Amino acid sequence: MNAFASAYFFNKQWTPHPFQEACWAAMAQGKSGLLNAPTGYGKTFAMWFGILDHYYRQDTGVGRRGLHTLWITPLRALSKEILLATQDVSRELELDYRIELRTGDTPTHDRQRQRRHPPQALITTPESVHLLLASKGYRSFFENLAFIIVDEWHELLGNKRGVLAELAIQHLRTIQPALMTWGISATIGNLAEAKSILTRDDGSALIRADIEKAIRLETLFPDELDKYPWSGHLGTRLAAKALDVIHANHTTLLFTNTRSQAEIWYQKLLEADIRLAGQLALHHGSLSEELRLWVEDMLRQGELKAVVCTSSLDLGVDFPAVDCVIQIGSPKGIARFLQRAGRSGHRPGAVSQIYFLPTHSLEIMEGASLTYAIGQHMIEERIPFIRSFDLLIQFMMTLAVSDGFRADALFDEVTRTHCFEKITRDEFDQCLLLITQGGNTLHGYDEFHKVVVEEGLYKVVSRKVAMQHRLSIGAIVSDMMMRVVFKSGKYLGVVEEWFISRLSVGDVFWFGGRSLELLYIRENAAVVKPSRATRAAVPSWLGGRFPISVDYGKSLRHVLDNPHSAYPELAFLRPLFDEQQARSHLPRENELLVEYNQSKYGYHLFVYPFEGKLVHEGMAAILAYRIGQAHPHSFSISSNDYGFELLSAEPFELDRQQVVQLFDPAALMHDINHGVNVEEMAKRTFRDIASISGLMFNGYPGKRQKTKHLQAHASLFFKVFAEYEPENLLYQQAFDEVYDLQLQMARMHRAFLRMQQQQLIYMKNDRFSPFAFPIFTESFRTRYSNEDWAKQLEKLKKELHVG
Repeated sequence: MNAFASAYFFNKQWTPHPFQEACWAAMAQGKSGLLNAPTGYGKTFAMWFGILDHYYRQDTGVGRRGLHTLWITPLRALSKEILLATQDVSRELELDYRIELRTGDTPTHDRQRQRRHPPQALITTPESVHLLLASKGYRSFFENLAFIIVDEWHELLGNKRGVLAELAIQHLRTIQPALMTWGISATIGNLAEAKSILTRDDGSALIRADIEKAIRLETLFPDELDKYPWSGHLGTRLAAKALDVIHANHTTLLFTNTRSQAEIWYQKLLEADIRLAGQLALHHGSLSEELRLWVEDMLRQGELKAVVCTSSLDLGVDFPAVDCVIQIGSPKGIARFLQRAGRSGHRPGAVSQIYFLPTHSLEIMEGASLTYAIGQHMIEERIPFIRSFDLLIQFMMTLAVSDGFRADALFDEVTRTHCFEKITRDEFDQCLLLITQGGNTLHGYDEFHKVVVEEGLYKVVSRKVAMQHRLSIGAIVSDMMMRVVFKSGKYLGVVEEWFISRLSVGDVFWFGGRSLELLYIRENAAVVKPSRATRAAVPSWLGGRFPISVDYGKSLRHVLDNPHSAYPELAFLRPLFDEQQARSHLPRENELLVEYNQSKYGYHLFVYPFEGKLVHEGMAAILAYRIGQAHPHSFSISSNDYGFELLSAEPFELDRQQVVQLFDPAALMHDINHGVNVEEMAKRTFRDIASISGLMFNGYPGKRQKTKHLQAHASLFFKVFAEYEPENLLYQQAFDEVYDLQLQMARMHRAFLRMQQQQLIYMKNDRFSPFAFPIFTESFRTRYSNEDWAKQLEKLKKELHVG
């Protein structure tokens, strides 16, 4: 057994798990690999003691100087958690192995000290690694690096931050070829592929813990079932049910999918039970570091009764006092739900207790679908990004502002990554041309001549260009943020510029659990003061929309196949299902339900694929185009995760064969290009690509460019490329991302194939069915934004003769 682990585990009276011993043995053999184990069973220690064993087995002298381990994490909260766990080992065993943290919150003087006197281990983020690579002389900083550990690799794999990690790791291998790379991952559907992408080594190890984490799932039911549900109706009405759970447990985490929802629930819980004041906290990524760290420390000490949070706390963080989790609303994915459930009972042998709190009546059935998915061990794959040319261009600039690079060597390097293994030399050279001359179109403008070539070395000589690039490193682009501060200067966090722009001086909004009055705007800051107002606006951050996963959709369709099964959620929903069957039809797994009916608002076509809101939006546009080819109509579109609606002022009744033809997968790409405004979607996507690639500069800290100005600049570039250089890689990437990420073309095509094979149930109804009503109200909501929504919905029910 590993000597350091033996001593530490003896002191703690622990026994190592077989998967931990397997990791230590593989690391002792110099192997890279991927570890898959449930939360709370010591994944960090499975890596850490292998690292310590390697470090202290080296000869003293040069091998013991400098940075030895780079530990990459996707979340700041997780970074702090790892820091505390590993520092405890050094303290307990009296080791001289120093561990430090380096994230966007690390003060500048600490970063400078770390560069001069690096610790043995640095816990950091993908973006911070690239900032280190953008420093002069970075090779000497990394020359003794032995390990890279990528925590929660599955979380990085499915987004562009994973590409940042790929590029950095492959480059560090050119400095230290013997570098061992290990990933820590929760279960995903493509574990072997995840290992291959990270390690790029056929001989690397895949170690899976033979442990199944026990999860207890319960759904919170309303006192009465609304047979005609609408989105958001239950939600906070079940606050009393959530309070019962909170008071029955020591510490509860309440997960929401958006920061806005977290702000709302924090206020509703305090309104419902003032005794929680001082015991209830709020945690999300837009709050100040000071507030977030305070919440995390209080959680560790067990001083909080409950915390309302977002994904900012759902990865790998260890708060022993948390014995219960509440998921508010649909988690949209099985893996996300399991990850959040694992925040409770975070220790070996403990049961993870999680409650599902639906936000509308029909969502109750998702409790059954989650139970089914967990029982069937269904888990989503994470699809890695490929051909992200914006990040390749950014990486070229990163190397150019530090010590420079040579084209042939860099081409050989990047083609060893999964993301760029298929790019051609011509495409690589186009990226070089963009950073040296602005490409084929912008060569007449000096500002795009950023990199010079001297004796084959590509480098940046302008200090201004270097500074602007370092300020722009990263793969996350959001709308411009405004700081929220008191007059004293105390920093509270950030909100998006567009939200503040809608407020007038004197308006009140909720933020960080406080009621705040806007005093004035100063440069990039919204200056506020506390308010006693009980009614206030709630900030809405963009980017909160994400689709339900493919497997989640499968589990939803499955539970409808047997609505009279033993699931308590389905038993509770039986009156709603009976009403659906009486008014229309309750679709089974092998059936596709389509409803057509007329109301005072027009003529409605409802379709229920259960593929998620984003896919439904694209489907609806395609069907509208196909119907319009034979019967020219104008349609409005509404959708939710279960289905979508086409609404026209003119009748468009279809026969059964015409409905069948609507779901023909043939000519899908043609119909998307003609039925969906792909160019407008690509134009919006291009803004992010232009920012990441450095085509546009977003501004200096405190003097960020306004969102509308950035969008105008991006639109100008987009128009120029469309007219003069349509083969431009960044221009083409914008369309690829629209097809792959927004329209989810591959998934949509599979859905059309499935729907074509299902038995079509085509119902012509005289009134809305329970399934149709919430889809209809999605579009209806915006017409009554200034009225009480619940009262308006009751009026709407009477008008439509439902309920």
